[in-house]
Amino acid sequence: MFANSFFYEFVTLYVILDPVATIPVFLAVTTGLTRRRQLAVAGAACLIAFAILLFFILLGDKLLDALHVEMAAFQLAGGLVLLLFGLQMTLGKVTETALSMPADATIIHRSVFPLAMPSIAGAGSILTVMLLADNTDRTFAEQVQTTAVLVACLVALFVGFALSSVLSRLLGRGGIEIVSRVFGLILTSIAVTNLIVAIKLSFGLPMPAT
Repeated sequence: MFANSFFYEFVTLYVILDPVATIPVFLAVTTGLTRRRQLAVAGAACLIAFAILLFFILLGDKLLDALHVEMAAFQLAGGLVLLLFGLQMTLGKVTETALSMPADATIIHRSVFPLAMPSIAGAGSILTVMLLADNTDRTFAEQVQTTAVLVACLVALFVGFALSSVLSRLLGRGGIEIVSRVFGLILTSIAVTNLIVAIKLSFGLPMPAT
């Protein structure tokens, strides 16, 4: 039972983290860096994203309750943020921002935006960990399991970042920009879908049959 639920949560969260769309952002952020500094950026980004997502696993529900924010409203706001980020990627603004970083930018500076957040710890992943760790329904052991799933997903993501140098050599700067824009369009589509679902939930409209 544990293995089955662990696998389900891992697949669910890993898909939401969307490593394929995150890698172009990582490549743009680490352009021109040595291999050692690239890995340092990858590690720092994953640690920062872990801290953000762990906060929402432990206190996300309590925070929304204290602020009297409905989950549908939170999903709607998250969808808007994801939409803006997707549009920025599609228009090349994210890659442009990443590539315009000064050569002496610190590891933390390169790791935080746009890599750790919103690429890794974005609206979708925050909402997903909150639902998986539901404080009103899940036991402490199950919440520990969700945290372990998060760690496993971020380790897998770090490995993807570590192997992305091969992709960088194949694509070059122009190829990275193209891939980033394509996945920006995909993120924009996902964001629009999330917005439609959130609006239907907010107004009690029927959901489409699956």
